[in-house]
Amino acid sequence: MPNILLTRIDNRLLHGQVATQWTSSLGANLILIANDEVSTNKTRQKLMDMAAPQSAQTRYFSLQKTIEIIHKASERQKIFIVCETPQDVLKLVEGGVPIKKVNIGNMHMDTGKKQVVGSVAVDEADVETFKQLKALGVELEIRRVPSEGTDPISKILEAY
Repeated sequence: MPNILLTRIDNRLLHGQVATQWTSSLGANLILIANDEVSTNKTRQKLMDMAAPQSAQTRYFSLQKTIEIIHKASERQKIFIVCETPQDVLKLVEGGVPIKKVNIGNMHMDTGKKQVVGSVAVDEADVETFKQLKALGVELEIRRVPSEGTDPISKILEAY
């Protein structure tokens, strides 16, 4: 069983907050960016590597590769998964990745989205995906950084 400490949804994937505050707060030694586009984009990987802490290794896997390889992880690996969207997290969970808790961090405002709290904006598809994750037993929390309190998930689930 892989030692997944937390999965975070963050449109920016790996940046200062994720690299410093979340990784150290969790005690993670592996940051796994699960994203189809970034898994093949060396330029974006190099940019994210600049933000990555030296205390943790960084891996850039497609969603499918994450599903296929996560169960081969060593117990020593304290894994922090970062995804771009709730739909990506749902694909991982449905693919057998044992995700128990999801932190909803940054979901930027875009056309058709509604700001629900702080840096989280959702559309109907996002709300439905979060409901599916919750029905699958995944714990959901809205929190920008580890030192802040959480906002109630009802702010998302009742958005539409």
